[in-house]
Amino acid sequence: MDWDSVAAGDVVEALREVEWSTSPRSLAEFFSRFAFPRSFSKWMSRLKCNLYYYRTNYFILLIFVLGLALITRPLAIIGAALTALSLAFLNDSFAATFNEKAIRTIRQFSPHLAAKMRPPHMPVIRGRSASRKTVYVCGQPRLVFVLLGLTASFVLWFASCGLLWVLYALATALLLIMLHASLRTPNLKARLNTFREEFRAVWRNNSEL
Repeated sequence: MDWDSVAAGDVVEALREVEWSTSPRSLAEFFSRFAFPRSFSKWMSRLKCNLYYYRTNYFILLIFVLGLALITRPLAIIGAALTALSLAFLNDSFAATFNEKAIRTIRQFSPHLAAKMRPPHMPVIRGRSASRKTVYVCGQPRLVFVLLGLTASFVLWFASCGLLWVLYALATALLLIMLHASLRTPNLKARLNTFREEFRAVWRNNSEL
C-alpha cells in the first residue's frame, strides 16, 4: 500500500471505521526494529502506516500512562475511563457492538424500553441507506453519548484537581506514540495487513451497492 498517497483524513476515517476488537501486536514485534526516516515523505508514510497498524497498542499505551498519572486520584481515574469510553464511541464497530449488547441486556428487564431504544428506520435509496454514516447508541446519536461522557470526565477531573495531571499525562502519551510511530520501521506484515483491510473495505462497499 502506498501510504504517500493516503491523506491524514483518510487515516482518521479508517481508524473510525475499522474493527475495534483487534488484538494488540506482541511486545516483541512492537519493540523490534527502529530507525530514523530518510526524508520527510518517508516519515509521513511511516507515521500513517504505524498509527493504523499499531492502533490497539497505542490505545493501551494511552490508557496505561493516564492510569499511572492518576493512580492516587480515584475520581480522575473514573474520568479517564469515561474519556476512553467516549472516544471509543467514535469507532463505528465499537458503538454498534455496545448498542446491541446494551439493548439485549435491557430487553431482559424491559422489552418495551428496549424496543424504544432501537435506532429509527432509515429510508433506502437505490439499495443504500440515506444516512449510512449515522450511528445510534440506545436510540440516540452517538455524538450525544460522546459529549455527555466528555463533560462528565471534565467535571470529575476538575473535582479531583487532576485536570493538570491529565494534560501532562496526555501530552506524555501522545509524545511516546509519535516517537514510536516515527521510528518503528514498517515491516512486511504491516503492509500485508493494510492490503487485507483495504480489500475488506472495498468488498464491503461493493456488497452494499
